[in-house]
Amino acid sequence: QVQLVESGGGLVQAGGSLRLSCAASGRTLSRYAMGWFRQVPGKAREFVATIRWNGGNTVYADSVKGRFTISRDNAKNTVYLQMNSLKPEDTAIYYCAATLRAASHLSKEYDYWGQGTQVTVSS
Repeated sequence: QVQLVESGGGLVQAGGSLRLSCAASGRTLSRYAMGWFRQVPGKAREFVATIRWNGGNTVYADSVKGRFTISRDNAKNTVYLQMNSLKPEDTAIYYCAATLRAASHLSKEYDYWGQGTQVTVSS
């Protein structure tokens, strides 16, 4: 069983930056592909980024490409999402997720989820 805890969310002005962290406990993350998703109340959960277990082959949603960077530190059992040039439309609850399957943009492929962290971008 993997427990995931996100942190780093908050309120930021448009154009600003935030770095989200996802810390794992229970098991080492080194074998898991990791993903970041986001959700606005009343809307479906949306894929943001994913990274392979070894840190290679990152994939991003078109809406965040060039602005967000996913990375991981397996020694610290932590995954990060660096978010730059934030826009009001990035406002959402951000979730990290883990899977032993291949890295994927599909939320159904992930077995473990954190509780989420709120990101609010003001205009």
